Amino acid sequence: MPDHVFICVGTKKGLFVGESKRGRRSFSLRGPFGAGTPVYSAFIDTRGKGKARIYASSCSPFFGMKVLRSKDLGKTFKETNSAPAFPEGDGRAMANIWALEAGSGKRDLLAGVEPASLFRSPDGGDTWEMVSGISNHEHAKDWQPGNGGLCMHTIVRDGDALHVGISTGGHYVSKDGGATFEAANNGIGAGFVPDPFPEFGQCVHKIVTHPDAPGRMYIQNHGGWEDRPGIGVLRSDDHGQSWYSIADGLPSDFGFPIVVHPHDPDTVYVVPLEPETRTCPDARPAVWRSKNGGKKWKRLTKGLPKKDSYFTVLRDAMDIDDLKSPAVYFGTTTGQLWIGRDAGDEWECLFDSLPPINCVKVAVVSV
Repeated sequence: MPDHVFICVGTKKGLFVGESKRGRRSFSLRGPFGAGTPVYSAFIDTRGKGKARIYASSCSPFFGMKVLRSKDLGKTFKETNSAPAFPEGDGRAMANIWALEAGSGKRDLLAGVEPASLFRSPDGGDTWEMVSGISNHEHAKDWQPGNGGLCMHTIVRDGDALHVGISTGGHYVSKDGGATFEAANNGIGAGFVPDPFPEFGQCVHKIVTHPDAPGRMYIQNHGGWEDRPGIGVLRSDDHGQSWYSIADGLPSDFGFPIVVHPHDPDTVYVVPLEPETRTCPDARPAVWRSKNGGKKWKRLTKGLPKKDSYFTVLRDAMDIDDLKSPAVYFGTTTGQLWIGRDAGDEWECLFDSLPPINCVKVAVVSV
């Protein structure tokens, strides 16, 4: 039985690894790995036999892109033999690695990068090839960078389909293993272009699915537009072919992360933010949870600061473990890592003086 909880925390100054027994009473912390270099993505690979492997991006504006890999559950890291790179003569320059996820094979990895492109590794990160179907899509010339850059930040497998999220490009889906991709943004709005519902070009912030509800998907989109309300938190029940708003009841439909409960596809979490400041409404942090697929929302605040708190939770900085009574985790741009025990009912700060946190990934594994 998996007996330890591992948390990968990607920060502005490297990767940290937290570890605890299943009870989650206390966490040890080691790192930083890739010290001084921003880490925007991490992946705890629990596929196959033996110990889980941990991967993390290490993205230096001076020394280039690297992928770090640990074969001993985060005690040590080494660089893989190579990192994603555009083909010679392509004309694009790699600026960041925003997503690392499992591919279809036992050692396959997928990487979403900036400028928005997809790469695949068949051998655990030692070699990489560009996935042309989306990287050279006919729409790509019209994608524009959002505030965080032109990034492919989300990669989601949904049965045989592959979904990606791009800021600002929108949601795209492949039904043929990545050979071709189609824009699938019906119902996903945009507040910064004349057409409120364009074919593509939306600033999608995060996409999640659940294996127990085929076709169910949730999106945190760029909302917060007074003249176009309700476009920020959305749901699909047909594999992303159409979307509808579930933002009613939230204090803001702007935000970055969205997370779904591991045992209940109807339970979903968001962190609403003020669109102007990217901080929680009224400077009072809260995670909001719906237990009925977005019909009603509840504000979860027990243990969180009650006032005068101005942090941001970024798109990849919230996750949930898969224990029987799961815990929710989120990291802040002011360096706090929080745990919400009992599925978010009660919050506790695990670490309060880390560098600004970009991503949080959690897994329960055997040691």
